[in-house]
Amino acid sequence: MPEAHEQIHEHHPHLTADEAHLARLGYKQELNRSWSGFSNFAISFSIISILAGCFTNFGAGFNNGGPISISWSWPILGVFILIIGFTMSELVSAYPTSGGIYWWASKLGGPAAGFFTGWLNLIGLVAVTAGVSYGCATFIDLTISTYSDSFAADYSLTRVFVIFMIVLVLASVLNIFSGHLMAIMNNISVWWHVAGALGIVLVLVFVPDQHQSFSYVFTERFNNSGYADGSTTNLMFWFAIVPFGFLLTQYTITGFDACAHLSEETASASTEAAKGIWRSIFYSLVAGYILLLAVVFAIPNTPDGAPDNAGVGGGGVAYIFVQSLGTNWATFVLFISAAAQFFCATACMTSASRMTFAFSRDGAIPGSSILQKLTKARVPANAVVFVGIAAAIVTVPALIEVNVGTPEAPLVIPVAFYAVTSIAVIGLYLAFAIPIWLRWRHGSSFEVGSWNNGSKYRWMNPLAVAEIVIVTIYLMMPSLPGGNPFSEADFEWKFVNYAPIVTLGTLLLLAIWWQASAKHWFTGPKHTIDQAVVEAFDS
Repeated sequence: MPEAHEQIHEHHPHLTADEAHLARLGYKQELNRSWSGFSNFAISFSIISILAGCFTNFGAGFNNGGPISISWSWPILGVFILIIGFTMSELVSAYPTSGGIYWWASKLGGPAAGFFTGWLNLIGLVAVTAGVSYGCATFIDLTISTYSDSFAADYSLTRVFVIFMIVLVLASVLNIFSGHLMAIMNNISVWWHVAGALGIVLVLVFVPDQHQSFSYVFTERFNNSGYADGSTTNLMFWFAIVPFGFLLTQYTITGFDACAHLSEETASASTEAAKGIWRSIFYSLVAGYILLLAVVFAIPNTPDGAPDNAGVGGGGVAYIFVQSLGTNWATFVLFISAAAQFFCATACMTSASRMTFAFSRDGAIPGSSILQKLTKARVPANAVVFVGIAAAIVTVPALIEVNVGTPEAPLVIPVAFYAVTSIAVIGLYLAFAIPIWLRWRHGSSFEVGSWNNGSKYRWMNPLAVAEIVIVTIYLMMPSLPGGNPFSEADFEWKFVNYAPIVTLGTLLLLAIWWQASAKHWFTGPKHTIDQAVVEAFDS
């Protein structure tokens, strides 16, 4: 492969090494290649955002297993996710295109594989943009509510949804303004996350009057799921309840495919985008684990001296911050997190819009001719607007209040938010699994790039796919008894985890579309290099 790049560069000296590599893959350089390797790493680190996923989905882990579901599940799952990252780093090194995941699948498995992979990836990216933006809105509301009692008194899901829409609009406007601005924002975001996470950890270590014991953090378990009568000793607890909490880790450490989607805007992409993927995962895993442990150690006690598991189960991290740190420190911590989540939402919009642009460039989305257009600043503005609208639509069910407690002791569960984040995880990781599996099937015939796993792909790739399939199955299950359709007495639609309905329903529609029409005209990535060669000679 390097020899081929050199031949293109030799015949067309006006093309840089990155443009020559892109030319060999069939594309001309349309996007502005102004991102450094650090900026490429920064966008995935920003999308992973330990100050977003760790906090917004804390309740999913805590209520489904207790402290052990955080202290043990995070590092164990983290190892598997890092392996997934290594397999994807190898792929982006060989094929550094904005299409990323679906381009790899098309190259390795043909048009059908690319078509379904692309749609899964797009569904996941829209959902993760929606989930992060809604989480950001929630934390903005919590920050203001913690500071102002009068604001807190008027709380409503409608108010949070309005803030969510404002976040989406701001993220869209910033993305439309300039692609280079996004690179700068992501560079700032990295240091905000690093300094912010360190600051929060220090506050959680030194400000609270008391901390929980090591025994509590690493051995305490309980079951607030509503299943198995709260049992923590039967097989269901270990093989169903605790896995429900996997959403915390799997959702937080996702979106790292952004390194691939921004590879056409990154210098030395074959090497830098590959490093960006695994480094963003590794550093996020380490920093996120320290942050989560600090939060669990800071859990407050009830007046009788026992850990306040019920209060934390209902109030999440905001309850921990207020009870353990007091109003002022809690407001400070919540502000740091809310700002980080806005950086994250903006980065998610960037990644999703680039995927939309690339998929539209190949004619796979209705209205592709509109969505692939670039502004004078070489930004896919129409794709940004499309992602924003789709993210708003998928989050509408968040307006429905789901109280699994009583009027005297309400316990409001963000079922819709967990469903949106589950859709993000399912869509993104299933999209990852397809090219990872296809690369394994190609074996030694696969043309590796400058960064590769050598012979380790033989065990890495099937292990990565197995982890994705297992976690996906758990995230499609009803996490609340009231959402179980086989439990007629307790079943209500508001409790339903609509993640499988959206993902499987969309896949069914796509399958019908593919058989009826798409397979006759979708041939995979379209080449645009001919015009680029002409332009190179003319210049």
